[in-house]
Amino acid sequence: MSILWVILGFILLVVGGEYLVRSSVALSFKFNISKMVIGMTVVSFATSAPELLVSLQAALSGSPAIAINNVVGSNIANIGLVLGVTALVGPIAVDKSFYKLNWPIMMLFSLVLYYFLKNDNVLTALEGGTLFIGLAVFLFVLIRNAKKEVVVDDVDEALEKVSNFKIAIWLLIGAVALYFGSDWLVDGSKEIARSVGVSEAVIGVSLIAIGTSVPELAASVIAAAKQEKAISLGNLIGSNIFNIASVLGLTSLVKPITVTEPQILTNDIFWMLGFAAVLIPLIFIPKRMQISRYKGFFLVLGYSAFMAFVFINSNT
Repeated sequence: MSILWVILGFILLVVGGEYLVRSSVALSFKFNISKMVIGMTVVSFATSAPELLVSLQAALSGSPAIAINNVVGSNIANIGLVLGVTALVGPIAVDKSFYKLNWPIMMLFSLVLYYFLKNDNVLTALEGGTLFIGLAVFLFVLIRNAKKEVVVDDVDEALEKVSNFKIAIWLLIGAVALYFGSDWLVDGSKEIARSVGVSEAVIGVSLIAIGTSVPELAASVIAAAKQEKAISLGNLIGSNIFNIASVLGLTSLVKPITVTEPQILTNDIFWMLGFAAVLIPLIFIPKRMQISRYKGFFLVLGYSAFMAFVFINSNT
């Protein structure tokens, strides 16, 4: 039965990803801002909703390892698995704003999270509030800068004439599909994982993280297939920032998150920092400013190594 829930969850998440891409492209016309920004706000927030729900539920039910490792694992999956697979679908062009603003902010939030957790093994409400305020400042700067840009990307011109009502319906369908899809996928994944006897930390960083990253995978692959490459990259970087600042930030405001599994700080978070850091050399080696198929293969290979490491260590 758990396998059936996983399959149904995947289907709903793909549907949700499709409607999110449609609505986000239409919104980019309405507000006359770049698709990169739409990907980093509307799509990123919606596709981070599964992580938020899972982390809140885990923290409130006494499973903080799942709350933290869900975010850490999802951020690793977003780069290693989602970005890698998306690049295999088609090469992704990288905008200069990636290394001038988006990537530095992602690294800053990642390092600040590590400091907060390493300092006293707990993410307090004050620290979570600081992360969330930082997110608000980042979004303000992002949107202010975007209004100076000119939209030059090739998109479906028909979406320019979509009504506000239809956009709202698309967003609602996407959000509902993502909510139920992620819920069923996570429940099914937990049942499967527990049947093979692994810890909550391993469940959080592997199956649940992959499950809650499926919205990003669906939205990014669909966007890449439609040549909406700006949304693909913007969605992933934005989602990683949202996962740290919004998901863990809001969760810790409800209940402080304690580090109960030592491997979170000794292994897992360093994998997250490593996957984020490797993006810079990847975009500057030939072909410059492009994540090509072979680079995507490299990312997927690295993610496979991470998953193997997690499960090998869980059995030692």
